[in-house]
Amino acid sequence: MAYDEQLSGRLREVLAGREGISERRMFGGLMFLQHGNLVCGVMGETLLLRLGEEQATAALAEPHVRPMEMARRPSRSTVYVEPAACAGDVELRGWVERALGFVATLPAKESGSDSGGGTMR
Repeated sequence: MAYDEQLSGRLREVLAGREGISERRMFGGLMFLQHGNLVCGVMGETLLLRLGEEQATAALAEPHVRPMEMARRPSRSTVYVEPAACAGDVELRGWVERALGFVATLPAKESGSDSGGGTMR
């Protein structure tokens, strides 16, 4: 699956200067990780966010947000945000800040567990 290069570039701008950010192609899109933990990504034209179960449930009540599905089962902690809900820079930054806040609560993955990824350009 191809991913939206413009949205990827916007995510790079939001994440620029943050410690431990890397990129990895996975799930058919481009994902951004912090210290080896998934933060967000781009699947087609859609933003993917890892928010944790509580925040993901709350986000599903917002327009243009739906659960991410893996193997036909919805994820309880990860959502898709359609382009209409992250068209502006302020909106995109707000979504990414939520995901970064959740990922900050997780332990960093061991060195080497992020193999295949690259540092952010």
